[in-house]
Parts: sequence; C-alpha cells; structure tokens
Amino acid sequence: MSAGQAGDRGGGVATRLFGVLLIGLMAIGSVVLWIGVPLFWLWLGSQLSDSSQPSLGLYVLVLVAIPVTMFVVGKGLGWLDAVYAQSTGTLPTKRLQTPWLTSLRGERSVERRSTVLAPVMVTSVTVALVLFAIWFLVFARGGGLPSGG
Repeated sequence: MSAGQAGDRGGGVATRLFGVLLIGLMAIGSVVLWIGVPLFWLWLGSQLSDSSQPSLGLYVLVLVAIPVTMFVVGKGLGWLDAVYAQSTGTLPTKRLQTPWLTSLRGERSVERRSTVLAPVMVTSVTVALVLFAIWFLVFARGGGLPSGG
C-alpha cells in the first residue's frame, strides 16, 4: 500500500463523521431489533384484540411477525455495516475463527471476517440483558424472584 492510499484510508472529517453516524444508526437499529420489534408486535396484537382472550390467529401473527421483522431489521443492519466498511475504507481484513466453527480435527479452516457490527450487537445484547435483569429483580411486581415461603 502506498503512502497516498494509507492517507486515503483514514478519510477526512466528513468520512469519520459519516462513520460515527452509521455506527450510531447500527446501535439504534440493534436496540430496535432486540426491544422495539417485540414490543411493537405485542402492542399491535393487543390493539387488534377485541377481548381479554384473543384468538389463536392473533398469537400466530405475533409469533410469526416478530422473527420475520427481526430478520428484516438484521438485514438492514448488515447493509449499514457494508456501507460503513465501504465509506470508511475499513473493509474487514482481520480473519476471525470462532470456536464453534473450528473443525474437531483441525484440518479445515472456516473463517469469518470481523466487522464493526459484531461489537455493536454484542454491546446492545449485553445492555439489553443487564437492563432486563435490573427490571426483573428490582422493578417487577412481586420482586421478580419467587418467595421462599
């Protein structure tokens, strides 16, 4: 890589700001993926119900719509990640071998490239789980844990 190419890779201020904007959109999208999508479909299902005992079709709608919508949002996050990689010139070059993809014989090497989306998703899942645990243990009606009586 020449000196000119190395300088171009870092980009200007506008490229860096665009990269930060894309990372922010990925963070918001991951929160929408884990929290917004299920809450939206549960809310919509409750609005569509006429009684306190909805029909089976409404349950099926919610159970099918949540994973389908999560898949669509996940594809959108992948697209944002690809736009980030191309716009900032940070195409993934580091190969990452995950333990569950390692051959037991060690002959084959299945490798995945690391991207900026992976740490964003891990962070969002961790925050969501911590917030859920806090809600469950502190704010849930009845304390969240069964009483020992």
